[in-house]
Amino acid sequence: MPGLSLLMLLAALPCAERESTTRLMEETATSRPSELPSVVDGLAARLGGMPLPPADEDASASERAKQVAAFLERSCALQAEAERTASEALPPSEPERLRAILDRPEFSRARQRHGDLLKRLMRELESWLEGLFESSGAQGFAVATRALILGLALAVVLWGVLTLSARRRRKATAVSAAPLANAPLVLDSPGEHLRRAREALTTDAREAIREGLLGMLSALEQRRLARPDRVKTNRELAAELPGRGAPAPVVSEVERLVGWYDRAFYSLAPVPADEAARFVAAVESLNGTLAVEAPR
Repeated sequence: MPGLSLLMLLAALPCAERESTTRLMEETATSRPSELPSVVDGLAARLGGMPLPPADEDASASERAKQVAAFLERSCALQAEAERTASEALPPSEPERLRAILDRPEFSRARQRHGDLLKRLMRELESWLEGLFESSGAQGFAVATRALILGLALAVVLWGVLTLSARRRRKATAVSAAPLANAPLVLDSPGEHLRRAREALTTDAREAIREGLLGMLSALEQRRLARPDRVKTNRELAAELPGRGAPAPVVSEVERLVGWYDRAFYSLAPVPADEAARFVAAVESLNGTLAVEAPR
């Protein structure tokens, strides 16, 4: 602490202005000796508490000025020596300087104390974990945990299998429900499709409306109102009917039946049997209208 206080006092020295301060005191002592005490008091205030050497009672102003100047010279020399020693003791770069400070005995002993504490805590934690997993309760907990994880894994696998199976079923249904958009389908006569539709009403209502739609398409092909290659969707086929010479009532009824078919067949809900029967009856009525018209 005394060394630190001395350094703080030395740091307050006006060494950069020492020569000008010395000349000021000498000139004041020569030309205005009565003002020298004020100049010395001002210097003492700038020193931040560092005491100046006391003046002799019988000393003249010039002698007092020389005494204070000599004191400043010795003090500034001491400050320069302290700064040189500090700069030599610490490395020039910041990382090396910090490393040198941390390598001092007081810091190294603190690191050793904290290092021992950390090692002791790690050893206690390791011992506690070993005792926990060696106990019978811990063994039972480990077995239960493994069983739970295995059960969750099986549940995830089962869910994935069921999801994949459901997707495949929906894809197969969508493929079978597109008589116009996919590969060309060779149609039977309208009467044959309607006969199969009537038979399916008691077992599979969705298949009944499909056969009913195919019966309508077969009748439109026979009347040259639909292309036999069936590269168009149901709605595209209905939109082409006016251009192929179909009467307005026929166009309106085909559009209504196509919309009805799409809503019923592609719905996830089961198709009611009475709705399928009404659809098949509507197709039979339309086919009868087409049969009585004169061929083109």
